[in-house]
Amino acid sequence: MAKYFDVHPDNPQRRSIGQIVDLVRSGGLIAYPTDSCFALGCQLGNKEGLERIKTIRQLDDRHHFTLVCHDFAQLGQFVYLSNTVFRAVKASTPGPYTFILPATKEVPRRLMHAKKKTVGVRIPDHVATRAILAELGEPLLSSTLLMPGEEEPMTQGWEIKEALDHVVDAVIDSGDCGTEPTTVLDFSEDEAEVIREGAGDLARFGLA
Repeated sequence: MAKYFDVHPDNPQRRSIGQIVDLVRSGGLIAYPTDSCFALGCQLGNKEGLERIKTIRQLDDRHHFTLVCHDFAQLGQFVYLSNTVFRAVKASTPGPYTFILPATKEVPRRLMHAKKKTVGVRIPDHVATRAILAELGEPLLSSTLLMPGEEEPMTQGWEIKEALDHVVDAVIDSGDCGTEPTTVLDFSEDEAEVIREGAGDLARFGLA
């Protein structure tokens, strides 16, 4: 059965954050809230966690996984950014955007897009999740919690606990979170290509 953490949305309890991070470091898979919607997350090097996410979501090898980062400095360790892309990404983080960018050698090959050698990165604007990321000290390997055949992600902690009780190790509930997935922009060729229009405003990129 999954552990259920009720985390304060404005002042996350340090004890709870520590327990969640310990669980992630010991190989756990968590369902956690962001500013766009819930996501599934595990430690970067957790091969079993990656396979569990693929199984839950029924994903193939073409899926772009996302490295959810605490801040821009951390994001810059895992992707290459030209000066133009650097400015665009920096100006819109933290926020409900996922950016597809060329991966650095810090990213395990199995997390990259098989042909393009790219990976998704984002910095969420969510207090509890940023507290988890700060304590963890590295990105969470993540994917939107969108179940096979469903058009909209689950947004309630209790609902996720009920549905995924035996396939995740913890559910983090921190009050209201976003109800729409991130806007996904592919910047791998320097020009922004909209992969998915979601919670993030495209106008700031001149694409609306």
